[in-house]
Amino acid sequence: MDELLEILKEAKPDVDFSSEKALIDGGIFDSFDVVQLVMKLNDAFDIEIGAEEITPANFNSAESLWAMVQRLQ
Repeated sequence: MDELLEILKEAKPDVDFSSEKALIDGGIFDSFDVVQLVMKLNDAFDIEIGAEEITPANFNSAESLWAMVQRLQ
């Protein structure tokens, strides 16, 4: 989880990812941010995030992102 938080902080240093629950729904991440995040997560965790995984439910919080990463590993 620490590595995920570092990746998120690199993308948006001003966001408190430990409490934010609306990264997509709140417009914090746009589609370009999501594409970059997918590439970074694929590399960092040796996973393949398919198009079917790119949903607000998986990307709205650090916790949901971490759950998706663990599921795909």
